[in-house]
Amino acid sequence: MAATEEWFDVVNERDEVVGRETRREVHARGLWHRAVHILVFDRSGRVLLQKRSMLKDLSPGLWDSSCSGHLDAGEDYDSAAGRELGEEIGVRLADGVLPRRWFRVEACVETGWEFVWVYHLRHDGPVVIDEREIQFAEWVEPAEVSRRIARTPADFCPSFKLIWPLAAARLAEVAKP
Repeated sequence: MAATEEWFDVVNERDEVVGRETRREVHARGLWHRAVHILVFDRSGRVLLQKRSMLKDLSPGLWDSSCSGHLDAGEDYDSAAGRELGEEIGVRLADGVLPRRWFRVEACVETGWEFVWVYHLRHDGPVVIDEREIQFAEWVEPAEVSRRIARTPADFCPSFKLIWPLAAARLAEVAKP
């Protein structure tokens, strides 16, 4: 077995760890596992969208959350969120600082059988994308994200099409007088 093989915790319907498997096996067998999505917003309220690299094994070239990724075996959601921010978009948070947990999505077909915690982060600093992970990143007004999904849904990852309306509803609640 290759030293670089990724290992994930396999979980049950209550998101409790019941075993460990390789990334390849988890995806091939449709096993429940864990992931994070972080939506990064700038001071004007725009969200950073990423277009996934064509090198990705799942959803290459599709638009997705600011950054996202699987939890490694033994890793917790919050640690994975901080790690993914650094790896994918070069955002390094101060020790002890984490993005805010925003909402949770149950494992389903659209998430690829991942239990997902979605995080919210306000970030106005630089973003440095990892070109192995991300082909392109763009700051977009939330209403425009919704229009793009409605106009060209095939351009977006299935998980993002599930997550974005939930996020947009929460943004609308905050904007109410």
